[in-house]
Amino acid sequence: MSVVLVINSGSSSFKYQLVDTATGAALASGLVERIGQDEGRAVHVDAAGTETERILPIPDHTAGFQVMLDAFGAHGPSLDEFPPAAVGHRVVHGGARFFEPTVITPQVEADIDELAALAPLHNPGALQGIRAAERAFPAVPHVAVFDTAFHQTLPPAAYTYAIDRDLAESYRIRRYGFHGTSHKFVSEAAAAFVGGEREGLRQLVFHLGNGASVTAVLGGRSVETSMGMTPLEGLVMGTRSGDIDPAVLFTLARRAGLTVAELDELLNTRSGLKGLSGVSDMRDVLARAAAGDEAATLAFNVYIHRLRGYAGAYIAQLGGVDVISFTAGVGENNALVRREAMATLGFAGVEIDPLRNEAPGRGIRVISTDSSPVTVLVVPTNEELEIARQTARILE
Repeated sequence: MSVVLVINSGSSSFKYQLVDTATGAALASGLVERIGQDEGRAVHVDAAGTETERILPIPDHTAGFQVMLDAFGAHGPSLDEFPPAAVGHRVVHGGARFFEPTVITPQVEADIDELAALAPLHNPGALQGIRAAERAFPAVPHVAVFDTAFHQTLPPAAYTYAIDRDLAESYRIRRYGFHGTSHKFVSEAAAAFVGGEREGLRQLVFHLGNGASVTAVLGGRSVETSMGMTPLEGLVMGTRSGDIDPAVLFTLARRAGLTVAELDELLNTRSGLKGLSGVSDMRDVLARAAAGDEAATLAFNVYIHRLRGYAGAYIAQLGGVDVISFTAGVGENNALVRREAMATLGFAGVEIDPLRNEAPGRGIRVISTDSSPVTVLVVPTNEELEIARQTARILE
């Protein structure tokens, strides 16, 4: 097998990428969005980087896949020349049930649907994409790759919440962790880059985008991660609060009269950087802070404070650290965030080289000094390639 079509589907949009797993090259990619709205939008990018756009009604995911197929036919590459041997689907929540890539069957679809209780914003959209893709590509296997799977190696002490045990078991309340596909790809790429013995290699991976998480990796296995039962726990994010005292919710319900739905919306869409500064993009936060905006300055400081706290805690859990990697939009591109996040970790052997940290670059690059006991890296993530590789591997 060589070519895999990767699908990342939400409730009103999906991204796609046609990947040659032998070379790691993206043959084409695209986005179909605003599904079900009056005007849908489809963007297709070929291997040369040429982008085409269509604005048209896209009533459902099945229609969206036809738009995608039309784009391949009109702009290439031809799916007759590069037929996908399989379709790999990103699924956010696999619960404790799915710990590896899984060939999709009617029972697997039913399980993904049932797990929507744990991920109501994500799993239903993934399932819509799976069913539409099966209609578009009925003759090839479809494989689910779960964001939570990499974290199935967490020890019980790391995934267990200290609440009533029977109640937790009844409702599957535990830490699952997310961004697993990215954490797996980056930790393996970092280990290969530094070389040497991997079994005892102690790593931290900071996946910092609009959503953000950090994972402690020991010998290639996830042993601690910041997101919890849902992607809401942990670091400060673009619009999500991350860690918060649960009693805050009780107080807001009692005193402000907020409903459960309103509290959910508050913590997921009106908190984090946006709640503190009014904007969710780190670039906008820093621009406002540079102009003297005190709210933006505080938002940045809270963001960094949380990063440092998790770094220190996870270094303690690992008994030290050998490699720290930054990835995703903020992690790969924001030198100030990297510098400030690492600024207090000299005690742990972290020494950042200012020039290396500020220098732009592509691919994996070192931003620590040559004498630093801890290697600090920027590692571009490639979740689509990781999904394609896992899809191909399970069907070999």
